[in-house]
Amino acid sequence: MQDELEIIDFSKEEKSKFNFDEFLLKNKLVLTFIFLGIIFAGIGIFFIRQDSNSSKVEILEPKEGTLLQEIVVEVAGAVEKPGVYKFQSGARVDDALIAAGGLSFSADREWVEKMLNRAAKLTDGQKIFIPDKQSSVLSARKNEGYQNVSSNFSASGANLVNINTASAKELDSLPGIGQVYGQKIIEQRPYSNLEELVSKKVIPQSLYEKIKDKITVF
Repeated sequence: MQDELEIIDFSKEEKSKFNFDEFLLKNKLVLTFIFLGIIFAGIGIFFIRQDSNSSKVEILEPKEGTLLQEIVVEVAGAVEKPGVYKFQSGARVDDALIAAGGLSFSADREWVEKMLNRAAKLTDGQKIFIPDKQSSVLSARKNEGYQNVSSNFSASGANLVNINTASAKELDSLPGIGQVYGQKIIEQRPYSNLEELVSKKVIPQSLYEKIKDKITVF
């Protein structure tokens, strides 16, 4: 009886094993696709994660040294809204004129076209003065008077350079001026007195002391 039970159990094991092998054989193709699907799904997830990491936008904090400095500039004379204005460093003369409402009706536009460099960068503490037509006429008359007087001094070598009308070449002839300072002098015109070369931060005090006896203003 016991032998019969063992034979029956053995036959069950054989039948169970046979069924599993038969299942694998029948579903081999399906299992292969499932296995490949798992592999491809894993590869897809890997690449999706790679793309998401690469698409992250890096936000750079502005360095302390790159912050724009604020400057203060006065715009006066023949403009619509004379006053003191604040700008970021790197702003131009034209930006200051726009902030002041542009040129007024009485502004000497010919002077602006010839003497004012709208593309020049603003400096902290700078003053931009736009003359009107009437003041330009008076200045021209003064220049004529100066030319008559200077002709009397030419023989003795006492000619002075008028910083309001001198050319870049004439300014370059002054000791220590050169092309850079000469251009700055032209950009900051007009001047009502010689000391404005320093107050407008056109040239340093030490250089002003060297040329103050060689220049004049009308």
